[in-house]
Amino acid sequence: MTHLLPFTLREPRKPDDFARIAALLSAADPDWPVTPELLVTWDEAHDPALYRFELVAEQDGRIVGVGNVGHDDFAFEEWRYFGGVTVHPDARRRGVGSALYGALMDRARERGAQDIRTMLSDQDHDAPGRAFLAARGYVRTWDRYESRLHTADANLGAFDDLMAAVAADGVQLRPVADLAGDPQRNRRLWELDWRLFQDVPMGQTLTRRPFEAWVKQELDDPTFSHELSFVALRPDVNDPQTGPYVGYSTLMSNPAGFFVIGMTGVRREDRGRGVAKALKVAAMRALAAAGGGEIRTFNDPPNRAMLNMNRALGFQRGPTHSRYELHLDPVTGERRPIAAPQDPA
Repeated sequence: MTHLLPFTLREPRKPDDFARIAALLSAADPDWPVTPELLVTWDEAHDPALYRFELVAEQDGRIVGVGNVGHDDFAFEEWRYFGGVTVHPDARRRGVGSALYGALMDRARERGAQDIRTMLSDQDHDAPGRAFLAARGYVRTWDRYESRLHTADANLGAFDDLMAAVAADGVQLRPVADLAGDPQRNRRLWELDWRLFQDVPMGQTLTRRPFEAWVKQELDDPTFSHELSFVALRPDVNDPQTGPYVGYSTLMSNPAGFFVIGMTGVRREDRGRGVAKALKVAAMRALAAAGGGEIRTFNDPPNRAMLNMNRALGFQRGPTHSRYELHLDPVTGERRPIAAPQDPA
């Protein structure tokens, strides 16, 4: 019989714990590794106006589990919280996850939480997490499709006519790095990002991040590639909020070597003209010229236009990432049923 060492729960010591936390997170989800440096950056970029509570489980000097719960900055409501629990693969089935979850839920209930959300994929390494949520009454409410493409497999020359047509229409495609001389660049991109996000069908009402928090979490994030993210400009347009910026597409790097599309969108007046597709092609060509690599992107099932565009570009469907929710009675704190969960895709 294996002797199970006791473990203790405590708040993380920052930044001292980040190396061990990064190792744990990377072992639990090897498809999306993180580094201690990224954890430091993300921690410093957190909006202090939003509540967050974090815990680690320590066993014999080793961090074997981490968990957090806090306000959802993408869909903020005082009573809505987003969080997660991760246990090292070789420390599971020993009560670590249950202890972390219980402590986090106690804190959320104390604060009057009515909606707890988390995300998991349909991949094998997330199977224990899905079972953990099901046992506690969580319901799968929304899916996000991940798609992948390697620039080596893309026929980027096939889009010459598209790029020429977009240019002939008066649209310029410029890397974010080339716009550093524009003193209004960051604020214009912030305004454009918010305008575009409101049209993304994500199954929830989105809320706007403050300008300073957005810049820290987007443009100043070390994963954000200023050379591979592109902005579409119409020099003859001077919108009071976005100036000549009419669309953009972002690429972020992962420590594993692949890239992730964060946002691709075009203002309503310029849709249907191939600008969004051209933005993605520009980024793909720039990445190919820099040595190439895999690109991953996420889209919601109702966003058929973007899903079709990605297929036309050569993206192949990968894992599905799902949002799971637990609704709590605001008075008793007990679980209450979710009326109409999304049917599985």
